[in-house]
Amino acid sequence: MKVLVINCGSSSLKYQLMDMDTKNSLAKGLVERIGLPGAMLTHRPKDSEKEVITAELPDHVAAIKLVLEAIVDPEFGVINSLADIDAVGHRVLHGGEKVSGSVLIDDAVKQAIEECIELGPLHNPANLAGILACEKMIPGTPQVAVFDTAFHQSMPPESYLYGIPYELYEKYKIRRYGFHGTSHKYVSQRAAGMLGKRIEKLKLISCHLGNGSSITAIKYGKSVETSMGFTPLEGLMMGTRSGDLDPSIVSFIMNKEKWSGDQVNDFLNKRCGVLGLSGVSSDFRDLQKAAEEGNVRAQLALDVFVHDVKKYIGAYAALLDGVDGIIFTAGLGENSPLIRSSICETLGYLGVNIDEEKNTTVRGQEMDISKWGAKCRVLVIPTNEELMIALDTKEIVNQE
Repeated sequence: MKVLVINCGSSSLKYQLMDMDTKNSLAKGLVERIGLPGAMLTHRPKDSEKEVITAELPDHVAAIKLVLEAIVDPEFGVINSLADIDAVGHRVLHGGEKVSGSVLIDDAVKQAIEECIELGPLHNPANLAGILACEKMIPGTPQVAVFDTAFHQSMPPESYLYGIPYELYEKYKIRRYGFHGTSHKYVSQRAAGMLGKRIEKLKLISCHLGNGSSITAIKYGKSVETSMGFTPLEGLMMGTRSGDLDPSIVSFIMNKEKWSGDQVNDFLNKRCGVLGLSGVSSDFRDLQKAAEEGNVRAQLALDVFVHDVKKYIGAYAALLDGVDGIIFTAGLGENSPLIRSSICETLGYLGVNIDEEKNTTVRGQEMDISKWGAKCRVLVIPTNEELMIALDTKEIVNQE
């Protein structure tokens, strides 16, 4: 079975064609600047050189058409015909409370995605555009929506409700939704495999750390608490997002700077986080280099980030009543021994005891970096959201 995984952004499109018999990628690529001058496709067939194609791409229909042409191209394509694509799996940001899992796309699902546009205004319109484009270009091919928020729909009310009048939750669905769900689901399943235990028996804390970061408490395979909230702005301080702050700061800044609500929201999402605190960069690699060279504010930004992660891990360990494993994933979690070590150095009370030699040598592979006998295992697991989407797609299509 071959599954095409599509992840549409507002002006970009990532894709990957997966062979589900081997769980290997046959080809992957990225379309950039959809609807803008200078649009281009970078197509990477397995075991071949990349191909860069420039074209006028006014919309996602044109972008999908170019992707499909590349996949079947006689010179650098990887399949003979579009009929070889058995299903398409779409990453969709927001399903609100309407969707609690991955689903076969029909008119009701498309309507649900549209109704959640106000909750995901930057992503849901593009996600829906990708679905409609695939319907037009490869009609009759089953399509599955895999929602970024769905994994967290297992959270109990005490986890997702805020301290506002209940009527506002009922009226506007203001609640914690959580994000990065596909990543947290994938790495928790891989953790169970690495530990040789059923996921239904494990208490895990998954740390998806990158330019966007979130932490999730996973009890017996289900999300019970997560750091991102109504939007991805809540939780950890991130690359450019502020993370948790006193709500009164919003009105304070608006009054002092004479900003509108949209202006302060843009500020908190794009000009804060480690970028704002350090004044150096939103890229943690730049921060680590600057800190090594003596930049005090860069070091301060790193210290605040590590402090935030520790705080969430401690809180989630309390909610879980103990923890069997802590997972590090995503760009920073997978690739920064310094960040992992700094986070773990005061978690001995949970049974954490990492092997620094393992910690400093792991690169792009799954590894348990704990010392022998550590009660709480620390795992580095490269995330693979595309594979998770493809697996969900295969399962749902095969059920039909």
